[in-house]
Amino acid sequence: MSTNRFLLRAGAIGLTAGALAVLGSGIASAHVTAKVLGEPATQGGYTKITFRVPNEQETAGTIKLQVTIDPKYALSSVSTKPMPGWTASVTKTKLNPPVQSGNTKVDEAVTGVTWTAAKGTKIAPGQFDEFEISAGRLPANTDQLVLPAKQTYDNGDVVDWNAPPVADGAEEPDHPAPVVTLTAASGGEHADPAATQQAAPAAATPSSSDDTARWLGGAGLVVGALGLGVGIGATVRARKVAQA
Repeated sequence: MSTNRFLLRAGAIGLTAGALAVLGSGIASAHVTAKVLGEPATQGGYTKITFRVPNEQETAGTIKLQVTIDPKYALSSVSTKPMPGWTASVTKTKLNPPVQSGNTKVDEAVTGVTWTAAKGTKIAPGQFDEFEISAGRLPANTDQLVLPAKQTYDNGDVVDWNAPPVADGAEEPDHPAPVVTLTAASGGEHADPAATQQAAPAAATPSSSDDTARWLGGAGLVVGALGLGVGIGATVRARKVAQA
């Protein structure tokens, strides 16, 4: 009996050690990249973009994030959401020649946003933070925004998340740039009112099948009422017979 218990305990210890080894290797080899999250972004519209920044070092904290915006996107308006302990600054650049954005020519565009941590503030090891901007008007001639980001640590290390997107099925680079996917405008102020009106569904008209269904439903109610009357009459007659 003691031998069996020993074998069971040894097996359990072996399984536990193996599981920990697998999990440990997975954690060690896991690679987290900066991602751009947010509400759906529509060509020609405005949207909120969220930069999620994980801290990937074990002994240093993140103290600065710099996002670069290509002038060709011609983003004329970018505002930042306040973050306690962080200061945000927006960089604008004159465009020569101006870039056409919808019905407007943009001669000055936002080309960068930088968040800097105040003294005593940082993204600590094992943590992440999110930085948000509201941006527009989004370009109508592209289906994505590639937004390279630079992450600075308090030990002086700088990580560039600037690798361009790869084709579907290709191996992801070590430091991919954040990307926002843009969808085609399909409603609101950017939609064609005539097309919207034409696309509206026509009002449903009663069909012969609907009339048949109503007629059958009414007939069913009549038959049910007759059946109920017959049942009540039979019950009354049965009581009279019993009393006689």
